[in-house]
Amino acid sequence: MSPETGEDQLNERAQQLLKRLVENYIRDGQPVGSRTLSRDVGLTLSAATIRNVMSDLEALGFVSSPHTSAGRIPTDKGYRFFVDTLLRYEPLDDARVVQIQAHLGEHIDNPKALVAAASRMLSSVTRMAGVVTLPRQSHASLSQIEFIPLSDNRVLAVMIVNGREVQNRILQLERRYSADELRRASNYLNQELAGRELSTIRDRLVSQLKETRETLNQLMLDAIMLAQQVVDAPVAGKMEYVMAGETNLMDFAELSSVEKLRRLFDAFTQQRDILNLLDHSLKADGVQIFIGHESGHTILDDCSIVTAPYTLDKEVVGVLGVIGPTRMAYERVIPIVDITAKLLGSALNQRS
Repeated sequence: MSPETGEDQLNERAQQLLKRLVENYIRDGQPVGSRTLSRDVGLTLSAATIRNVMSDLEALGFVSSPHTSAGRIPTDKGYRFFVDTLLRYEPLDDARVVQIQAHLGEHIDNPKALVAAASRMLSSVTRMAGVVTLPRQSHASLSQIEFIPLSDNRVLAVMIVNGREVQNRILQLERRYSADELRRASNYLNQELAGRELSTIRDRLVSQLKETRETLNQLMLDAIMLAQQVVDAPVAGKMEYVMAGETNLMDFAELSSVEKLRRLFDAFTQQRDILNLLDHSLKADGVQIFIGHESGHTILDDCSIVTAPYTLDKEVVGVLGVIGPTRMAYERVIPIVDITAKLLGSALNQRS
């Protein structure tokens, strides 16, 4: 740890007091005074000594004093030191692991339902907000594509990916296509593109238009145009997530003001900030913990986010996590997120 942070200046006594202060604040949500710490079982320090240590901790930025109380609360820096150095995790008991496993197993045939179940489970177990991204398909190949005419020059494109995943796109076209035209177009595309990786289909379509446009008949041109709209649709490749238990956050005093909740729920609805964090976690190794301002998004300054990636065929395809106040029970939440990510990956792999 770098000298500039002051962390190297925390002797064993200061670390013990910081640990007790954080644990008390997480449990009660109230600033912790020296008198409370002096009554703490196992501490044989005078109130004066504790006050001096608390002053040192405040000077080093690990705790702060709210204006309305003589007690102190942890800062983001204090929480970070607590999580990285002082925390002892509470492993999940076998019964809880079996419960999560069984709940996920009920939805093993439907990836979207499985993700939603994982999100609800995280929320239910932690009493905070659970979030899980839909699994990305890094090796997705087109098995079949069909087009169904809708009203107002719209067409529903139905793709079967990897032989089992169904994806839908609604296309807005410049003219009306008959059911027969769409059937012939899908037949042509299934013959030309079936079995190819989705990531390469766009390049193949562009190449076909450039190299052989003069030899393509109208059927081929229409089919390629339809296929291009499918692969260029906004939902293609976009990371999506399922969130559950947002209203649980109303139970925490530090998040319960109407204005704070409104801005927080707006962030959940717009998704951009949350997706940015989840994308960062997708590229990381193991459990990631963002405490307060560490998220880089002001709206999340009073929150902590604990995330972990999950895998399919030994490749990371998504990430899940819990969003709550910085005053969360990290010793419980971190193992829950970790084991749920492993169990979700295991459930997905059973489908393969």
